[in-house]
Amino acid sequence: MKTRTIALSANLLAASLLAATPALAHEAKGVHGGRVADAGRYHVELVTGEGFVDVYVSDDGARPVAAKGFKATAILVVDGKAARIALEPVAANRLSGSTAVPLSKSPKGAVQLTAPDGSTASGRFD
Repeated sequence: MKTRTIALSANLLAASLLAATPALAHEAKGVHGGRVADAGRYHVELVTGEGFVDVYVSDDGARPVAAKGFKATAILVVDGKAARIALEPVAANRLSGSTAVPLSKSPKGAVQLTAPDGSTASGRFD
């Protein structure tokens, strides 16, 4: 009986840890004050403000990845509608774009990345 209880407890613990993993892997706070999401083999940090969108790219070890050669689009919900913002490399690991509409600090949406090698990935922000 004790063996069954221990095995059941171990299974419940493993299941709860697996269920919690996605929440830990997405939407962490980034070094630039934005939210971080997984985007394939990269991490993207989304920083928004009045009239701008910045996306910082890093690897899975949180080391900056040079933005040169990347293309990206931020698709964010603004006033209930999808707004597409083209992002261009501007410095180190930052891609940036502008918008005529002020954005909140935490808009919902996604960032679509195309790496210099042509591979694509997207990071979701809920």
